[in-house]
Amino acid sequence: MRISTLLASSVLALGAASTAAAADHHRGDHQAEAQPNIVEIAAGDETFSTLVAAVTAAGLAEALSGEGPFTVFAPTNAAFAALPEGTVESLLEEDSRDQLTAVLTYHVVAGRYLAADTPAGAYELPTLQGGAVNVVVGEDGSVTVDGANVIAADIEASNGVIHVIDAVIMP
Repeated sequence: MRISTLLASSVLALGAASTAAAADHHRGDHQAEAQPNIVEIAAGDETFSTLVAAVTAAGLAEALSGEGPFTVFAPTNAAFAALPEGTVESLLEEDSRDQLTAVLTYHVVAGRYLAADTPAGAYELPTLQGGAVNVVVGEDGSVTVDGANVIAADIEASNGVIHVIDAVIMP
């Protein structure tokens, strides 16, 4: 399957829940709209279309839409594009599902960790993959995760928090 087809179908499939909620609201259902979950936020932002395609290919969308809480270090499309040529396409192949799952779950930590609440220092956080990421919070408020820069922090979701990173981190 071509990556562009996979990306388009993934964004459409994962965005369906948000569209359904919006339709309910417009039909006159005046309930307070629930805060979107991690997957809904990612699916609603084109910056994460490669991540959404990868999460879908790995079969992790349902788990990351679950109760949590989760902290997700979310690589941008540019972060995926910076990988060696052919890496993303290779990871999205069916026979690479275990490797893709390992890479993606290395970007997820159980619990809600907000940068705004974290004092300067170095931290090791266990990932859902089984390894640990090294998080460094600078005195100036800068944050890195295994050397990747956090370029947007504390995007709150109903089931956790997203920190946008500028590189794909590898277990």
